[in-house]
Amino acid sequence: MLAKALSCAVVGLDGALVEVEVDISAGLPSFTIVGLPDKAVQEARERVRSAIRNSGFRFPSKRVTVNLAPADLKKEGPAYDLAIAVGLLMSSGQLIADVRDIVFLGELSLDGRLRHTQGILPMVSTVRENGIANACVPLPDAMEAALVEGVVITAPESLAQLMAHMKGDVPLAPVVPCPTDVTAVDDDGFDMCYVKGQEHAKRALEIAAAGRHNVLMSGPPGSGKTMLSRCVPSILPPLSMDEAVEVTKIYSVTGLLSKETPLMRMRPFRSPHYTISHAGLVGGGQVPRPGEISLSHRGVLFLDEFPEFGHSTLESLRQPMEDRVVTVSRAQGSVTFPASFMLVSAMNPCPCGHYGDPFRECKCSISDIIRYRKRLSGPLMDRIDIFVDVPRVDYEKLTSQGNGETSAAVRARVMGASMIQDERLAGRKATCNADMAARDVTDCCKVTPRGKEILHAAMRQLHLSARGYHRVLKVGRTIADLEGADLIDTPHIAEALQYRKREGE
Repeated sequence: MLAKALSCAVVGLDGALVEVEVDISAGLPSFTIVGLPDKAVQEARERVRSAIRNSGFRFPSKRVTVNLAPADLKKEGPAYDLAIAVGLLMSSGQLIADVRDIVFLGELSLDGRLRHTQGILPMVSTVRENGIANACVPLPDAMEAALVEGVVITAPESLAQLMAHMKGDVPLAPVVPCPTDVTAVDDDGFDMCYVKGQEHAKRALEIAAAGRHNVLMSGPPGSGKTMLSRCVPSILPPLSMDEAVEVTKIYSVTGLLSKETPLMRMRPFRSPHYTISHAGLVGGGQVPRPGEISLSHRGVLFLDEFPEFGHSTLESLRQPMEDRVVTVSRAQGSVTFPASFMLVSAMNPCPCGHYGDPFRECKCSISDIIRYRKRLSGPLMDRIDIFVDVPRVDYEKLTSQGNGETSAAVRARVMGASMIQDERLAGRKATCNADMAARDVTDCCKVTPRGKEILHAAMRQLHLSARGYHRVLKVGRTIADLEGADLIDTPHIAEALQYRKREGE
């Protein structure tokens, strides 16, 4: 007898419906799964067999064939266990139910319990997109699945509980989504008020946070570059609901989503070590998975010891920094991941870290310094909006009483500038000043006549490229937004030019 049930696969960050066909026929006892299954799917045979028997049902001693359609789509992971079990019980006559409008998702343990399964949110989103009304997910994933509106979620604890529900013996109530609050901000102990001195760097990071601009900080070891970077999430605006769902999908697929917090409520902060591989940073693998730049989507990617990263690894950032997406191509096809991150990077001025330090002698040769700085290519540096020096902090500032301005006060100004950007960029592809394309810059970055004169002089003296010119305008637009100004004026352009890289640095 042939039976069918629906499940779902994850391709990149998107889902694809999978029809699970189960046929039981006469012949020697066997259990075969076809349809491009990977090792985890093949091992579903033993999980499903034990789960059915330990749940009080009979596993047929006949020839069992399971087909996962479409057959040309690679199937991976244990999310098909539940659909296979339901199809097998229907095919063997132990369950009579209409399951055409239900998608079954979940991994089975040997005793029939349903385990946490990765990628529930994108799969349930696919259920809604295909007009299917119901989804059955493991109980630990109930709140994550309930984030998708328009789908009735059933979350049994075990296969036996699901069968009792489907037979009408013990019906399960639909999952009621908990109220979601995405207004939380980072609270890991890093606050701007604890950073002594470095007022210039704090101002630069405030501008960067307001417009989501890329930043490179340079200074000797121990000057506070890492602490300043870790304070950036505390001054960023909270995630919107749409942004929170975007980020949650990425963390759900990668298995990094906490069971206690099914919705990502804080902006990501990722800080990979400089020994990270190319695939680890941009994504990849035989089956493409998101890398660190996608895990930092809508948040901060902090690269400490910036020049120490591999050359090809750093160069791979150039396209995502422009397009805000990264495409990973493999023999099986291409997958596009979101990568709208704010790059915050830090470096020493030379290999020993003391070049230009008035108190410590630099022991590096000129050739060592030039070679060290040449690890960062011109095209990559041209994509960084703000360059800021972070000098050594004086004793008097370190021991001064009282704290500086809090992150909450800075965040209030940043949120005000963000609201101005939201209104200005409504209906456009860009969501912040750093994302503006050339057309957006022309429409939104209006400069006063005096400001144009300064820009003209800067183009000649600083030899700005077309990209550099646009980035000065974007930073100037952000500075004007922080002040609530409609036009980019002379002080805004002058301050933006201060953050550009000078020739020879």
